[in-house]
Amino acid sequence: MLKLTWRNTIRHPLRAGLTILGLAVAVLAFCLLRTMVAAWYAGVNAASPTRLITRNAISFINPLPMAYLPKIQAVPGVMNVAFSNWFGGVYIDERHFFPTFAVDVRRYFPMYPELVMPVDQKLAFEQDRRGVAVGRALAARYGWKVGDPVVLKGNIYPGQWEFIIRAIYKGAEATTDESRFYLHWDFLNETLKKNADSRADSVGWYIIRVARPEMAAPVAAQVDAQFKNSLAETLTETEKAFFLGFVSMTETILLAIQVVSWVVIGVILVVLANTMAMSARERLGEYAVLKTLGFKARHLAGLIFGESLLLALAGGLVGLALTFPAVYVFKRSLGQYFRVFPLTRATLTLGLAVALVVGLLAALFPSWRAARVSIAEALRKVG
Repeated sequence: MLKLTWRNTIRHPLRAGLTILGLAVAVLAFCLLRTMVAAWYAGVNAASPTRLITRNAISFINPLPMAYLPKIQAVPGVMNVAFSNWFGGVYIDERHFFPTFAVDVRRYFPMYPELVMPVDQKLAFEQDRRGVAVGRALAARYGWKVGDPVVLKGNIYPGQWEFIIRAIYKGAEATTDESRFYLHWDFLNETLKKNADSRADSVGWYIIRVARPEMAAPVAAQVDAQFKNSLAETLTETEKAFFLGFVSMTETILLAIQVVSWVVIGVILVVLANTMAMSARERLGEYAVLKTLGFKARHLAGLIFGESLLLALAGGLVGLALTFPAVYVFKRSLGQYFRVFPLTRATLTLGLAVALVVGLLAALFPSWRAARVSIAEALRKVG
């Protein structure tokens, strides 16, 4: 049976090759689109359940007073508090975008153990107000190394901002964003004070660390209750919920991508089903002969399902093999938009599973037809 199935599969090499190629392209497109969705959710999936984000209740862009820090720290259950500002800035021109944050260096990085940097570089970064820490992927993108100067043109905070790279961090996990640019909040705040800017002594958001995930909800409620009816009310939520708020802004796009990924699979299902139907129609006479030799309906179904699954498996494996270089090229080309582009084992498994399911579905009708056709009717069929 196996030998006969194999010979049937390769009987028309061109047809089989084109079918496998079509399946491979479909699986490649499916995996790429699913990886794109996973990249959108990378920050959500990497969020820590013990970190909370406190922001202005009106809008993310509204600042919070620095005076909130000791009050938040005093809330029972709070272990550590750090803060951050979105700095913005333009390097070369707007096309060279990367996320830039002004952070409280000594408080911020202990909250994010997944950001790993050499001890000597971290110490140099902490001691230099003009120093910055950049991700390994960002440094590789521009050929930066420790000690290099970097100049950003301010857009949120006007002026020419000159920095020196003091540390290059790497991610402890595959989903860690290695394309960020961190500078000292103290340096930003001192400059704002010199310029009599009203945004001095304010932060974009606070990061709170709690001991256990189950403490997140009561701590968030207590923090927000402290500042209720104040000039800057707060909204405290888990880090995951915070990131989901940004993802929800593009929910329609994500839904469209997921729909397209399944439409691609539907199209290739039709193509493979048509291929199997053509093959079964051409071999009705052969199936009649096999029936006269004692082959049962299940044997014929096995031949058809085996051929369809072989084509689907070959197409799936070729598609998965092509996915790896495609993801690499995609990441290199669009790395500024997708900080993390994770090709996961789950995506690869789903891609292969979908290919096999397509193979099974495509063989259903031809198998049913071959099993039900009578010997006399089948022998009358020509072509």
